Amino acid sequence: MIKRALITGGSGDIGAAICKTLANNNIHVIVHSNHNFDKAQTTVEAIQQQGGSAEAVTFDVCNAEQTAAELQKLSDSGLIQIVINNAGIHRDAPLAGMSQKNWHDVIDVSLHGFYNVTQPLLMPMMQSRWGRIINMSSVAGVMGNRGQTNYSAAKAALHGATKSLAQELASRKITVNAIAPGIIESSMTENSFDSTMIKNIVPMKRAGKPEEVADLATFLCSDKASYISGQIININGAMS
Repeated sequence: MIKRALITGGSGDIGAAICKTLANNNIHVIVHSNHNFDKAQTTVEAIQQQGGSAEAVTFDVCNAEQTAAELQKLSDSGLIQIVINNAGIHRDAPLAGMSQKNWHDVIDVSLHGFYNVTQPLLMPMMQSRWGRIINMSSVAGVMGNRGQTNYSAAKAALHGATKSLAQELASRKITVNAIAPGIIESSMTENSFDSTMIKNIVPMKRAGKPEEVADLATFLCSDKASYISGQIININGAMS
């Protein structure tokens, strides 16, 4: 039976690449978006044109009640055994000048969104005795980054959650890992890093591609990765 995967933030560059690569591996993908439903639908159409199986869904991961209701509808159509928590936002500023709203908004999406999406899906996944949970982090959560105290805090918190949840679910053959990308070609980074800056920061002298992150995520979702859990896996061109 075809497995079903929910990818939050699936309308973004990395999220869309993950959706397409999973679909190419005979997985039904649920492409989530909050504000970019048209882009999510475009990703679905691209997958379907390639013979894959996909659907689009929209809800606010920060809204626990709305999220639970939408997850129930999705679960009524079939078991969700793969969850990729990819939704995230930036509200960059030095902490000395950061508003409370910008602090809370970033943590709400990355950290509380992880709970709101993952927790309701755990019991059915545990009963099936197979599952994959991937939390998308960032090099900022590993190394820190100026102007991103809120984002770094949210992603570093996800690391702790990843390790703890991995231990809770290990006996049920469910793996939980985090992926921490470095500088990846995307609309989010194109205005932040020029080629000279990338060559100075990244030992491999280039930005990564969304497809490279997608290949890693797809491997972690496969049976070949069944003994990898509780890990924070960096994909950053040898940044350290």
